[in-house]
Amino acid sequence: MNRRLLAGLLLACAACDLSPDQAARVQDPVDERPSADFRAQFEDFTPSSGIRFKHVNGASSEKLLPETMGSGAAFLDYDGDGKLDLMLVNGTEWPQTGEDRDPGRCALYRGRGDGSFEDVSRQTGMDVEVYGMGCAAADYDADGDVDLYLTALGDDLLLRNDGGTFRDVAASAGVGHGRWFDSQGTPHPEWTTAALWLDADGDQDLDLFVAGYCQWTPEIEIFTTLNGTDKVFSTPDRYTGLPPRLYLNRGDGTFEEAPLGNGEEALTGKTLGAATWDFDGDGRLDIVAANDTRPNFYFRSAGEGRFSEEGIPTGIAYDANGRARAGMGIDVGVLPQWGTVVGIGNFAGEPLSLYRRGEGGTFHSTALQAGLVSPTNRPLTFGLALLDLDLDGWLDLVVVNGHIEPEITRYLPDQRHAQSAQVFQGRPDGTFVDVTDQAGRDFALPRVGRGLAWGDVDGDGDIDLLMTQNGGSPALLRNRLQETHPRHFLRVDLRGPRTNPRAIGALVSLRADGRERRATVRTGSSYLSQGETTLTFGLGDVDSVERLEVRWPSGATRTYPVEGIDRTLVLFEDP
Repeated sequence: MNRRLLAGLLLACAACDLSPDQAARVQDPVDERPSADFRAQFEDFTPSSGIRFKHVNGASSEKLLPETMGSGAAFLDYDGDGKLDLMLVNGTEWPQTGEDRDPGRCALYRGRGDGSFEDVSRQTGMDVEVYGMGCAAADYDADGDVDLYLTALGDDLLLRNDGGTFRDVAASAGVGHGRWFDSQGTPHPEWTTAALWLDADGDQDLDLFVAGYCQWTPEIEIFTTLNGTDKVFSTPDRYTGLPPRLYLNRGDGTFEEAPLGNGEEALTGKTLGAATWDFDGDGRLDIVAANDTRPNFYFRSAGEGRFSEEGIPTGIAYDANGRARAGMGIDVGVLPQWGTVVGIGNFAGEPLSLYRRGEGGTFHSTALQAGLVSPTNRPLTFGLALLDLDLDGWLDLVVVNGHIEPEITRYLPDQRHAQSAQVFQGRPDGTFVDVTDQAGRDFALPRVGRGLAWGDVDGDGDIDLLMTQNGGSPALLRNRLQETHPRHFLRVDLRGPRTNPRAIGALVSLRADGRERRATVRTGSSYLSQGETTLTFGLGDVDSVERLEVRWPSGATRTYPVEGIDRTLVLFEDP
């Protein structure tokens, strides 16, 4: 029997911030506070949106490990019309089944700007067949349109956008074809998960970080059981992890791989989520990665494409008890009281991780103080994002949940395969309050949740959400805040130099009502997914902005006047 899986299924507290006795006695600080006034209401807009998609995972009686994982999504503007489009990553059926079933294809939906979409997968070449995991979008070749990188169980795809038509150029570009070797020396394609674009070497073009998961083929699938007879889905601790890879852009459409870590043997991960942030304020983006049953990574940039892995010495590798959790989705943001924080979703029985960066560059677990341990201990969390959903000026936290074992209720009656997503309203004192019951019936419907992407799909200024389901259809949840309880906002859309057209890596600081708000233009984050690169700043009832400052990826810092709010401000870096 897989004892680690059993412990997770039984919601043990072994990986919590507290001992079992402490967990039985403690209440989160916000438990005794009055209920919050959360004004964001979400409506399932999928039926009228034009999105007709179902995720294929190849599920069979064999219960193979990859069937539990997919998949991701991304909001992007692939045709440059200023309206958000939607990429949905799909899986496929297993070749060995021999059954005549829908093989599954990825899909691209062109947005009309009002929350509705049209399927353009076939004419754009995006209807590819691949056992896909996640995606990351950026204009890596600086030709003016957004390209896509797809991670997969098998060779990855680098889908170059040439005027609205996509073509896989991974092989010629030198990315996405990593191999691991079994005991007989036979090569196998790597299984990759999270990916993100960033300028890793400071030359102003975009490089690529790709996370590895674990060594797996159907032939080495491990039989796992909880009752001695029936197979259940295994957890990855029984498999050998794979290293992440960093590909540096040569500027001619090709890449060269650069080492990651401290010059020692290759890092062994099992990464499911990755995010970028300039944690030490040196103008270079660092990388944090959530690992599944392995210590988390923190890659500190040393410049020129060099990174040192400092997860253990900085304190983000383990929980407060020195244990590695089953990390899934990840995001970074700035909160009052705590400053820069990293949020990570974990397995059932492992509450959400929230690390604040303290003095000296170390990370400290602050989930308990923030009020997140009790409400996040039971669910199994995948997608995760820090967003200002109600535009009150404070970041909220939204998580997408769903178990990996379809028959979990058979073994644990109070657990479910499909689980409700959750939203936590951010407070001025740095704590969170569970306001899921105020976010609307459609938001709280149980789903086998996986990916989470975000963006203003209907152009009303608030942030809408897209949740993917493993083996099911996605849910496009339209935020009705501006219809029911309008609040002020400012959206900032940055345009960088030719080599980095969307200014990936820029830091924006906005001051309003005497308080600073900060955000970075990033790709990646969440779980296998990506949100829009336009930044949304909630202003609440404040009707003016005192100062807006941008530190561009080049290092130049500029202050810009803001004349009028409740709009999208497009800023160009000075040539």
